[in-house]
Formats: sequence, C-alpha cells, structure tokens
Amino acid sequence: MILNDKKTINAWCSYDWANSVYNLIVTTAIFPIYYNSVTESAFNDDLVTFFGININSSVLYSYAISFSFLIAVLLYPILSGIADYRGTKKAFMRFFTYLGSLACIGLYFFVGSNIEYGIILAITASLGYASSVVFYNAFLPEIATEDQMDNVSAKGFSMGYIGSVLLLIFSLILVSIPETFGFEDAGSATRFVFLLVGIWWFGFAHIAFAALKDDNTKGKITNEVLRSGFNELKKVFFSLKENINSIRFLYSFFFYSMGVQTVMLLAPLFAAEEIGMESNEMIIVILIIQLVAVGGAYLFAFISKKNGNKMAISIAIVIWFSICVLAYFIGDKTIFFGLAGLLGLVMGGIQSISRSTYSKLIPENTKDTASYFSFYDVTEKFGIVLGTMGFGYILQLTGSMRNSMLFMGIFFVVGIIILSRSNLNKKEA
Repeated sequence: MILNDKKTINAWCSYDWANSVYNLIVTTAIFPIYYNSVTESAFNDDLVTFFGININSSVLYSYAISFSFLIAVLLYPILSGIADYRGTKKAFMRFFTYLGSLACIGLYFFVGSNIEYGIILAITASLGYASSVVFYNAFLPEIATEDQMDNVSAKGFSMGYIGSVLLLIFSLILVSIPETFGFEDAGSATRFVFLLVGIWWFGFAHIAFAALKDDNTKGKITNEVLRSGFNELKKVFFSLKENINSIRFLYSFFFYSMGVQTVMLLAPLFAAEEIGMESNEMIIVILIIQLVAVGGAYLFAFISKKNGNKMAISIAIVIWFSICVLAYFIGDKTIFFGLAGLLGLVMGGIQSISRSTYSKLIPENTKDTASYFSFYDVTEKFGIVLGTMGFGYILQLTGSMRNSMLFMGIFFVVGIIILSRSNLNKKEA
C-alpha cells in the first residue's frame, strides 16, 4: 500500500465509521438502558438470576464486559503473531467484524427473561469489536508516515463519532415514535436498532476491506505456524524491551486507559443511578460527549503538533482525573451536562493521540505491526478487565458508584507519574 494515499486513508478511517456505532449504541447509549429496563421488568427487581446465581444486574453487566476483554487478552498474542507471520491482518479483522456484527443482530431476540442469552451475545459482540480493532489499528503505520499519524488517527476517530451519532439520532426517532414506523412499542423498536447496528457495522466495514491489503503467504495453520507466531511476538517483545520509552509509555497507557475505558463504558449507568438521569436526558448527555469528541480529537492532534505527544497526553490525563473527582461531588443534572462536554473533549483527544503515539514508537519499516499492536491492545484490554472489575467491586462493597468513580482517579495519577519519566519523541529517544 502507498503511504499517505488519500483514498486508502479514507477507506481505513471508514472502519471507524463502521464499528463505532456498536461502541456508542450497544455499549454506551441504548443497550445499557434497554438492559436495565427489560431485566428489571422480567425479574421485578435489580437483582437477577444468571445461571442460578443471584446478582445485581449492573454488577453482572460490568463483570460481563470484563470477561469479554479477558478472552480478547488471551487471544491477541496468538492471533496477532499468526497474522504477522502469514500476512493475514485483514482476514482476522474481517472474521471478528463478522462475529461482532452478527452478535449485535442476535440481540434483537433479547427480551430480559432470557438474560443468559443476552449476556452471552453482549460478550460475543464486545469480543468481536475489541479484537477487530487490534488488526485495524495495525494498518496505521502501513498507510501513513509519522508526521501524518496524529491527523490520520484523529480523522478515523472523528468519522467514528460522526457516523455513530447519525445512527443514534435515527435510532432515537425510531424508539420515540415506534408506532409511526410500524412497531408495537419502544421495546420492539429498540431491538430493531440492535439489528440496524449489526447491519451498519457489517456493511460499511467492506469499504475498508476493499482497500486494505494482506500479504498472504497462503500457508496452512500448522504447529510450525503457531510456533512462528509466538516467535514473532518474542521478537517484538525484545524489541520493546530495548526501548525503555516504549515500555514506559505502555505502562502509563495501561493505568490511564484503565480509568478512561472504565469511565466511558459505565458512565451511562452512573448517570442513571447517581444523578437520576432519565433515559432521554442520558441520550442528550451521550450526544454531547460524541459531538464534542470530534473537536477533541483534532484539538489534541494540534496540541501534539505544537508541544509534542507527551504534553498532549499529560493535559488529557489531568482533565480525566479532575472528571473523576468532580463526578464524586456532582448531584445537579445541569452541571453534569457540562461535565459530559468536558469528558467528550478528552475522550476524543486521548484515544486518538494514544494510538498515534504508539504508532510512532514502532520501529520504521517493520512488518510485525499486528504483533506490536497486540501489545498495545492487550495493555488496554487488560486495563479494562481490571478497571471494570474494580469499579464493580467497589460498587458491590460500598453500594455507591460515586466511590467507584473516585477510585478510578488513582489510575490517572499513576499513569501521569510514569508518563513523566518517558520520552515520546522517537528521534530524541
């Protein structure tokens, strides 16, 4: 593939457009609200029975997301090594896209009483989304030069935010006036939205699939290939060990991403239970976050260009820490809307700039990009596993999400301390 080719970059960014609807609608906006509503209706309480175990529905959902990322963490090292050895990044990206999008379509049949079915599909969709992104991210160093990575990464996230907002708005119209579109009630319209998400993700992903190229060796997956896959990872591991700045960045990323991803995933539940947000108010909050995130991605790319990636990430971490502290004290809905805008600004910024920063730290002309990004994504997803489990545990222990949110602030403090000891300028390092 030709570096900095506009057509290829646009096609690559289109995958953010394709899969971000899952992240917004299923993970963040509509599914958590629907999940709480139908499970409470089915069990007449927030205490549900899952495979014979009585558990709080919010805690169960938190643990389910943790479990999906734990599976992903175990799979990444093996699959990324094979992908680099056989030249099949796009093939794995396609497989997990199909897995995730079909799971979203399957959520159409989740009605609350079949909670085991719903949780299993939620885990499967999460696994498909998280795993496909590993191989998607691995293409960034292959399509853009170092000086363009910040902007290309920002463009991808921005397209994702815009596309997901468009489908969310359409989905809200369906759910608000279901009878107009031939649905019996809001519940059936909501289930149809999950179907739309799966089709959107599946369909638009093929724009990226058409442009991105695999260098497939067409070898069969044998024991030798598996060993070679592990050898690819071993080579990458020792390469990272030789660069102390890459290791320090990954350690820092592990801690601050633990806070970022957990807060993003569980913010809707926090807004509902601690602030008393109604469903329509939470949707407005989510729209604010997504729209502001578009500007945030480009703002932090600009800060990085002027002051370097380290400064850009440090500013974002400080703001994230402040959000965790403020969330502990906030009880007013109006103030929470303002906090949502601030969260959107740094959500777009820190996700985009972290991806491009790591891309810059990968040695030039390397072909092992999937293996390198498996370390990046394992770091992120393992952080999510610990973060969401920690959030759920503090909630179960204290009965308050405010305490869980304040606890997340610790991870940002540790992250910025480690980051302060790293040099993210590859030439100077």
